[in-house]
Amino acid sequence: MESRIDRIKKQLHSASYKLTPQREATVAVLLEHEEDHLSAEDVFLLVKEKAPDIGLATVYRTLELLTELKVVDKINFGDGVSRYDLRQEGATHFHHHLVCVECGAVDEIQEDLLVDVENVVEKRWNFKIKDHRLTFHGICWRCHDKENNE
Repeated sequence: MESRIDRIKKQLHSASYKLTPQREATVAVLLEHEEDHLSAEDVFLLVKEKAPDIGLATVYRTLELLTELKVVDKINFGDGVSRYDLRQEGATHFHHHLVCVECGAVDEIQEDLLVDVENVVEKRWNFKIKDHRLTFHGICWRCHDKENNE
């Protein structure tokens, strides 16, 4: 985790920002909860345990800065809540998600499934794609298994 924080620190420095203790605490929480798709409020409550003096506005500003620098991706699964997801290092695209409509679980797909689709869109519509997001809504394997075992 420390080497990842160092790399994020370099990203901030290259954009003329410093890794302040508040920013470092925020990044540490995101790294510790990488699979959790935390809201800003979730991040704030967890950061507050590490840095009790931090304010909600500071956490919001930090998350927005990290989003702008493409360290994290801001996502919404249709529930009206913005969540923050660390971008995989070296990833050229946002990863995909599977959202369960029954239990609310969110699973990730790291594989880029849209390379062929991007090529068609770029050629046919002369549109230069910078990124894409794909979210599938359905019933997760956990709910599906539970339903079949009842």
